[in-house]
Amino acid sequence: MPIKITKVIHRDESKLKLDFAFDYQTISLIKQIDGSTWSRTHKAWLLPDTEDSVRRLEALIRQEDLMFDKDIDIKPAAITKKELIRQEDLKFDKDIDVKPPIISQAVDKPLDEIQNVKIEVINRKILIKLPKNEDDIKFIKTLRYFKWSKNDYLWEVPDYPGNLDLIRDYFGKRIADIKIHNRIDIQPGNENARSIQTDEVLMIKTRQGRVKIISAFNKELIAAIKEMPYNRWDAKNKWWTIPFSESFVKLVTDVCDLQKLKVVLEEEPSGEAGTKRISPLDIPNYRRAPESYKNKHIELRNSPNTIKNYISAFEEFINYFYRFDIDSITEPQILEFLRYLITERRVSISYQNISINAIKFYYEKVLKGQRKFYFIDRPRKDIILPDVLNIDEITAMIKTADNIKHKLIIMFAYASGLRLGEVVRLKLTDIDRQRMQVRVEQGKGRKDRYTKLSEKILPVLDKYLEEYKPEELIFNGEKGKPYSARSVQEVVKSIAIKAGIAQKVTPKTLRHTFATHSLENGIDLRYIQSMMGHASSKTTEIYTHITTKGFENVKSPLDSLDI
Repeated sequence: MPIKITKVIHRDESKLKLDFAFDYQTISLIKQIDGSTWSRTHKAWLLPDTEDSVRRLEALIRQEDLMFDKDIDIKPAAITKKELIRQEDLKFDKDIDVKPPIISQAVDKPLDEIQNVKIEVINRKILIKLPKNEDDIKFIKTLRYFKWSKNDYLWEVPDYPGNLDLIRDYFGKRIADIKIHNRIDIQPGNENARSIQTDEVLMIKTRQGRVKIISAFNKELIAAIKEMPYNRWDAKNKWWTIPFSESFVKLVTDVCDLQKLKVVLEEEPSGEAGTKRISPLDIPNYRRAPESYKNKHIELRNSPNTIKNYISAFEEFINYFYRFDIDSITEPQILEFLRYLITERRVSISYQNISINAIKFYYEKVLKGQRKFYFIDRPRKDIILPDVLNIDEITAMIKTADNIKHKLIIMFAYASGLRLGEVVRLKLTDIDRQRMQVRVEQGKGRKDRYTKLSEKILPVLDKYLEEYKPEELIFNGEKGKPYSARSVQEVVKSIAIKAGIAQKVTPKTLRHTFATHSLENGIDLRYIQSMMGHASSKTTEIYTHITTKGFENVKSPLDSLDI
């Protein structure tokens, strides 16, 4: 292999730079020379600028392959016959301490027979330590999410299923040592790093209403998880998540009992609150959204709630960069703001999506193509099973409500599956006693629909109308104003507490309970979708995973064992 040798200055010292095509055996020979080093600056191997280095290089490399630059004063020395004798022709007496250089093994043996690869599996990573080789590097780069560790001089590969087998098959006999640690390091929530044993399964209920399942690889457990709705594999953290449900937790626990796995149940800590939103008092000259922004929403006939939420989110964005003109904010700055929402403000996924929509609305709708389209990645929304009440809890809430207005609000929300805004906007003309229907005018998505009117509501409604005498809206606040949504939330919350219900109850809880109980009473899913006002049947199908009707006929696999 031809090697060009030139003189360079490296770190204020004179060095000999070696330029040659990459070759594993040549590099192995160069490493035997004292003072040899790889330079990232020159991207080449360097030797001390001494006569001894040249003589050593000549002893290891064929002289006809060496090409010295004219500026090098050190000339090749005459090589004696002894230095040219092949190493395999040398025979050492047992009394001679001098042994053949170790590098001869690398030269004489095929590459796949050299045991020079060390593998360690720890902390969901496969660590590979090996001499530099172009073919080996190409193989490692075929594995997803590979990484070179500069500090440890080794390759890191995620411990995905099948990766370790691929590595073992490739390196084969070259693997000198392999260590697989039996403990799994995890870091749930904001707690310090901890570990679980391979015979343990850690289940953590998250603040988002899902359950993390962390364990060593187990086919039966994974198969059971995959049968559950809305399961998700987190490839980055290497754990499964499922919606939180007592029935789902019990199924996982039963499978673990069969596999003789110890289950550890925990709840994720509440964590620290994020930083507060920027207010007009925090910065000078707090900016409001441009008038053109609001006008465009009105032009597109977006709902008042949509306009309010978009304007609020957009104002937070433009005041985060209050020193910049709105139209001069760049795409990297937009991404910086979104990272700020996640890491510092710690907003919900819903608010993050609203912020993305609000920003895109301005640059794509208001400016109308004056700027390029922004390709912003959206977060994947967690699928959470909604909370519902049982029959006894609903009955207790209705009986506990002393105020007839409050009682009627709870009855409408539960009996007709109305949203919070639909309850406060309910009109006298929306009640169809002849067809026993409630007309929902301009619900979510500006859609009209009909839902069920309960017969048991009519006596309470008549008594309420006689007492309060509303003129247009059924529920009025003080001085004839519409009843506020916040008041409805407080009413539902206080009555639930008074009824002795432990879980948090909101108007949406009553709506979810309407859909679940309707499904358990045999109502077809298509009718429930229509009454709920869902655009997609997939939204309605989530209630099939909440209902417990029929669970009494399902046996746990543990019940079939003779124990």
